[in-house]
Amino acid sequence: MVTAIKVTSGAIATVLEEAARAAPAEACGLLLGQGGIIAEARPAANIAADPLRHFEIDPAALFAAHRAERVGGAQLLGYYHSHPNGHPLPSATDCDHASGDNRIWAIAAGGAVTFWRDGKSTFEALSYDLVEG
Repeated sequence: MVTAIKVTSGAIATVLEEAARAAPAEACGLLLGQGGIIAEARPAANIAADPLRHFEIDPAALFAAHRAERVGGAQLLGYYHSHPNGHPLPSATDCDHASGDNRIWAIAAGGAVTFWRDGKSTFEALSYDLVEG
């Protein structure tokens, strides 16, 4: 069963724009929102040792998002990254680094964005509905 989430067109546009801008390196960032709606994709620096093949979100961006959420800011709903030379599916590396925290992962590749829930044992495919914002 595929679960549906809600995402703004602006968030999807940002993920695609950042993926194109960062290529051939992997882009990455945060998915922020409220009430289960992804309203914003916030770019973050990819600090991976090999950003052409991997991504690692800058911890400073993560800490800032957590601090803002604690004082009433947008919720950190998940993360995004790109596969510049691949498919918009979780890779073996993605699966190895998944934490099982139930956050949403967006993966951009080939001009498409797919969404996944980081479940306890695997990624679950998510469909999405576009909302205004």
